[in-house]
Amino acid sequence: MQLATKKMLYEIKDYIVITFGLLLYAIGFNCFQLPYGLVGGGVAGLGSIIFFGTGFPVQYTFFIVNGVLLLAAIKILGWRFCLKTIYGVTALSILLGLVQGGVEYYGQLNPELIGEYNMPLLVDDNKFMAALLAAGVEGIGLGIVLLNNGSTGGTDIIASIINKYKDVTLGQMMMLCDIIIVSSCMILPDRTLPDLLYGFIVLFTLSIVVDYVIDRSRQSVQFFIFSEHYEEIAAGIAETHRGVTILNGQGWYTKAERKVLVVLAKKRESTNIFRIIQSIDPAAFVSQSKVIGVYGEGFDKIKVKAEKK
Repeated sequence: MQLATKKMLYEIKDYIVITFGLLLYAIGFNCFQLPYGLVGGGVAGLGSIIFFGTGFPVQYTFFIVNGVLLLAAIKILGWRFCLKTIYGVTALSILLGLVQGGVEYYGQLNPELIGEYNMPLLVDDNKFMAALLAAGVEGIGLGIVLLNNGSTGGTDIIASIINKYKDVTLGQMMMLCDIIIVSSCMILPDRTLPDLLYGFIVLFTLSIVVDYVIDRSRQSVQFFIFSEHYEEIAAGIAETHRGVTILNGQGWYTKAERKVLVVLAKKRESTNIFRIIQSIDPAAFVSQSKVIGVYGEGFDKIKVKAEKK
């Protein structure tokens, strides 16, 4: 019963964090991208092209196109991913509309800021700054969503499918999928080459930010712990659901036998592990080092396929 309760709490936490990430994405899109006529990647980018050309709301295009793409997610990524994708698509469609309404209301209060698309220009006429801010805020939000097994649909689905089987980053795959969408902004009659370049600035910067957010969270470290109280330390670390390996060692100078604890953990768990060691044996000798990659249960999956014999 306790295990089921913990799983439910983890799921609730995931949805709360995903919602926060979606809110950040909606803020970046409606505050800095849409008012300046910038076209980014994904279904939201496609929706912005339709909006600039016809005035059709972005959130409606976003919801309709993703409804079709969800069929692929159900079959390949499973129901669990699909449920969070359905939630992500629905929540982001609502948040895009709500944030846009809030931005437009702010524009009514400050009519001197209103731009071409009836929305306020928060950084004056500086499109370059708007592109960087849009990509930064959207990238942080999207990275948070992906880290918690969520998705905003669209090219995220394609990128997640490929990332499941191939050892490529999500940001790179999203960039490749989105180049066509950004380039298609040139079909609009009032678009020029600088508009296309601004779109690529949004696209490339967003992919870099997404990779940065995900890599920072997935960084792993390795501990070597030397202590006479190795059993208590190992038991304390094990309670955090991290594995501990005990190696037999021998001091070269004293020739005394001793035990060495080896622990692989996420970087964000380092502080907690140090607290456990400090509370049990303040005199323990500890070595911490970064590792390039850790694969297996509790970490990343190996995504390369073995050669067939």
